[in-house]
Amino acid sequence: MPEIAWHLADAVNFDCIVREGLKCAADLLDRDVAACETHRPTAVMTRHGSYIRDQAPMPPTALARCLDRPLMPADWYRLLNGFVFFWLDPERVRRHLVATSGRPQRLMSIDTAGLVAHYGDALGVTPFNTGNARRRPARRGRRSIVPVQRWQTEAWRSECEPGGRPRAPSHRPVELVASVSIPDIMNFCTAVETINRGASRGG
Repeated sequence: MPEIAWHLADAVNFDCIVREGLKCAADLLDRDVAACETHRPTAVMTRHGSYIRDQAPMPPTALARCLDRPLMPADWYRLLNGFVFFWLDPERVRRHLVATSGRPQRLMSIDTAGLVAHYGDALGVTPFNTGNARRRPARRGRRSIVPVQRWQTEAWRSECEPGGRPRAPSHRPVELVASVSIPDIMNFCTAVETINRGASRGG
C-alpha cells in the first residue's frame, strides 16, 4: 500500500471538510434515493452549498455493458455514492485535475497507514477507476471493491470474475475507498496543496 493517498476536493467544500470531515456523496445528497441512483451528467450544488462532481465518464449505456449481472446502472451509482474516494496513484491525480475544468481545488495528502489503522474495517481498494466506464472498461461488480484487510492477505483473488484468472499480486491498487464518513480526516492529512483556477501542475 502506498504511504500517501490523495483526496482531491473542490475548493468550495474545503472549509466544511476541515470542520466536519469527509462525507460520501450520498450523505451530501441527504440520502436522497433517487439522486443516489441516477446518473449525474453534470456536477451539482446541494442546498447546503456542497459541490458534487459529475459522473460523465460512466453514462448508463456504457456502464450497463460492463456490470456483473444482475447489477444495473442504478445499483452502481448507489454503491459508489456511498463511498469516500482517495487516489493511490499520482498519475490518476494528474488526470483528475485535468478533468476539473479549471475549478480551484485542494489536494489533500493523507497518511495511508494511519487511516488504515483507524478505519481498516471500513476501507477497500480497487484495481481500476470505478468511476469510468469508457474506453474498454473493466468488468465490475461488488467484488471490485476488495476489503483492505482481505487484500493484504489475498491480493486480488476475491476480485476476479468466477472462473477467471486473478490479477497479479503486483498489480497496484488504484483507489482507496471508505464506506463511512471520516469526521477526523484532518488528523491524517499531512499536506494540502492549493490549486487555483487556470494553474498548471506537472505530473
